[in-house]
Amino acid sequence: MESFSLILAIVVITALAFDFTNGFHDTANAMATTISTGALKPKVAVAMSAALNLVGAFLSVEVANTISKGLVDETGIRPEVIFAALVGAILWNLLTWLVGLPSSSSHALMGGLIGATVASAGFGAVHGGVLVTKVMIPAVAAPVVAGVAALAATRLSYTIGAKSDGKAAEKGHRAGQIASAGLVSLAHGTNDAQKTMGIITLALIAGGAIAPGSNPPTWVILSAGLAIALGTYIGGWRIIRTMGSGLTDLQPQQGFAAQTSSAAAILASSHLGFSLSTTHVVSGSVMGAGLGRKGGVVRWSTAGRMAVAWVLTLPAAALVGAGAEAVTGLGDWGTALVAVFLVASSAAIWKISRRQVVDHTNVTATPAGSEEPAGVVTQAIAAVAPPPSAPAPEFPAQATEPPAHVLDIPAQAVGSTAAALAAPIGAAPAAALLAEDLAATIPAPASAPRTDPASSATPTGAAVPPAATV
Repeated sequence: MESFSLILAIVVITALAFDFTNGFHDTANAMATTISTGALKPKVAVAMSAALNLVGAFLSVEVANTISKGLVDETGIRPEVIFAALVGAILWNLLTWLVGLPSSSSHALMGGLIGATVASAGFGAVHGGVLVTKVMIPAVAAPVVAGVAALAATRLSYTIGAKSDGKAAEKGHRAGQIASAGLVSLAHGTNDAQKTMGIITLALIAGGAIAPGSNPPTWVILSAGLAIALGTYIGGWRIIRTMGSGLTDLQPQQGFAAQTSSAAAILASSHLGFSLSTTHVVSGSVMGAGLGRKGGVVRWSTAGRMAVAWVLTLPAAALVGAGAEAVTGLGDWGTALVAVFLVASSAAIWKISRRQVVDHTNVTATPAGSEEPAGVVTQAIAAVAPPPSAPAPEFPAQATEPPAHVLDIPAQAVGSTAAALAAPIGAAPAAALLAEDLAATIPAPASAPRTDPASSATPTGAAVPPAATV
């Protein structure tokens, strides 16, 4: 059994706390689409995801080795540096959870580690080649590849199922979606749970508890798997809402395509040792699936906020990690001060979140303000187009000539009158042409008895005066 110091015990506990936040922060990656389409009840979905996350934690250690052996120089790292890195990662996870943004827990952890390491040992202690090839490039490529795969899979799914029975096809896609969601949860355990394993292993090496280059001990694998499974079961309902209905509206075919594409990408990256962000992968898949359905809409305002959070994750967590490392470098009291700050900040964020509670009872409700605003072109057309005029009560909107019976005059009179009105104004005054046509075409009415002006009745057989009709 490894020998533990107090600071090493604090680091391990903090790492498991990060793993817990990683679990509820990333529950949406596996189960958001399954919940939003109604394939599984919310509590059943998170319970299944938690169990499979625990199983996935035992399948591989490649990602853990990338964190513990490849990203930073493990020989120059003190346990306090790792503690500072975890502070930056936890606070970023909690802040993005509060606002419902599915940012990357993986990048938060690596950003905190890089910032704390640079503050402690300088830029030379960070292995730039590993950072670029196994972190930065996958971060950019993963959502694009997963999105294109999900778009193609969605279109293929709709094409194949076009001639099948609607209810049977929907039932089959729901079953497939449950299976693919389980696969994503398993893949999440093989990737994200290992990051905490790698951090704890790095802390044990830095504290002299195990030899450099060692693989994660069994107790580390088990504790990391349990922590992320518990966090998954708690359910990050705010992010589930954003991923499931705030980004796009998914049908079972789309959910199946998105999750299958995500699982394939995550499992492949875990095998290669890439410290991939499952959030990036699943978000890209959901957007691709949204675009793959004819008439599907992606809420780009939400996607834009997510992209901003992705860009800020590494530098923001690095700054907090560097600041925490500067304080812990002052001694034991500095480490205690950082610990108090972490607990107080976490409690404050939790208290703020209680003002508007999101849980399994309202997670499928559409988030307020998620409606996509009208585009620039639509707004411009609406600004310059005149309001639609009310249709005339007697004539059809596209009629070129009024019916002859309305005027109660011969049809040839109507035609000549219409021609007169259509003639260029400069040829002759329109009123004169109209009077000429009417006088030449309509015979003079027979003599009719005069009527009382106060009476509204017209004697039988009397013609309607042309002037009044016009």
